[in-house]
Amino acid sequence: MKLNTREWGTGDRIAVLIHGIMADSQCWWRVGPALAERGYRVIAVDLPGHGRSPRAEHYTPELYGSSVVESVPANPALAIGHSLGGLTLGVAVERLKPGKAIYSDPAWRMPVMEGMNLGEMMAAAKNLTGEQIAAMHPGFSAEEVAVEVEMLKGWDPQTALSLSSIMGEDLTPAPVVPSLVQLADPSHLVSPEYAEELRTKGFEVRVVKGAEHTIHRHLFDDFMTGLDGWI
Repeated sequence: MKLNTREWGTGDRIAVLIHGIMADSQCWWRVGPALAERGYRVIAVDLPGHGRSPRAEHYTPELYGSSVVESVPANPALAIGHSLGGLTLGVAVERLKPGKAIYSDPAWRMPVMEGMNLGEMMAAAKNLTGEQIAAMHPGFSAEEVAVEVEMLKGWDPQTALSLSSIMGEDLTPAPVVPSLVQLADPSHLVSPEYAEELRTKGFEVRVVKGAEHTIHRHLFDDFMTGLDGWI
């Protein structure tokens, strides 16, 4: 599936950005220009069912991964994936072959929650108002809240309902390229024990103190500082 993309910069090095569920390429509105200032040509995708990209009947990790590979240049210097985007990057990394891979609070092990359907809970967020989003994310600026409202308009909730097919699975990729895992504090997707397991597998793991799941949107400066040596 060919994806809609958004670009910043004209540098010789390419950086690919892959957003999380419920979001789209707009969520990188600060990260994209910051990387462009560092000499990158930045390409951010809208995953299937998000933003201006096509919809599908069923959403799977392979659909996400293959769509990214089809839509961006191979062998970028850098690839960053957040949450579902981290899962997507992990699925695509052997085919995409970036110089470096950064996984921001990746959704490699989606938890099974007793008596709770996480996909249905997420799908119900489709019609959240700006006031509700601000209450849920007190660290968001007014600009971030406005971006969230806009992104929800272009989001297919079926992407959340489709998560049931991977709940409880382990989709941790191999660190086939130099790989950084950046975690929220606390991370609800990567426990301290899992983080240590990732280190033993060859990932570098860093925690951004005080950050919620959407690190790049909640604490942008700390997100960028947490990538020192990688960008």
